[in-house]
Amino acid sequence: MTGDFADLIGRVALGDRRAFAALYNQTSPKLLAICLRILGNRNEAEEVLQEVYIKIWQRAGAFTAGSATSVAWLAAIARNQSIDALRARKPVADEIDKALDLADAGPDPEAQVVIKDEGRRIDTCMEELEADRAVAVKRAYVEGLSYQELADQFGVPLNTMRTWLRRSLLKLRECMER
Repeated sequence: MTGDFADLIGRVALGDRRAFAALYNQTSPKLLAICLRILGNRNEAEEVLQEVYIKIWQRAGAFTAGSATSVAWLAAIARNQSIDALRARKPVADEIDKALDLADAGPDPEAQVVIKDEGRRIDTCMEELEADRAVAVKRAYVEGLSYQELADQFGVPLNTMRTWLRRSLLKLRECMER
C-alpha cells in the first residue's frame, strides 16, 4: 500500500462506486493484514474488514487530503475497528494486553489535521510581523534564547527587546483570534 489514495477517497466521498471498488482492490490486502495481525483469526478479520470499508464509505467526506496521509487514515480505521472487535470478545487478559500494545500512542489523523492547521495559522500570523520581530520571536520561543542574548544579537537594549517580544506576541494573539 505505497500509493497515495487521497484522490480515490475524495471520489468515494462524492459517492463514486468505481473509485470505491478501485480503493478496495488496491488497499484490501494491507488492511486485511492489519486486521488479521490484531485479531489472529482470518474469518473474524474478514468480517471486520467489511466493517472497515463501510466506515470508509461513510467517513470519506471527513478525510482532508494533505492533512494526514491517506494510507495512515485507512490503516487507523482498520486498526481501530479491529481493536473494537477484539474488545467485544469476552475479555481474556492476555488478548487485552496485546491490543493495548498495538494502540498507536501518536496523535490520530484528526488530531494531526488540527495540529497542522494551527501550524499554518501561526506561520501566516508570523508573516504579518516585521521580519526582525518574527526572527526574534522564533529565536526566543522556539530556540529558547534569553532576552539578553536576543538584545545582543540584534544590537538593541534589553528593554527594547522585551518590548519587541511583548508587542509581537500581542499581534500574534490578535491574528490567531481572527
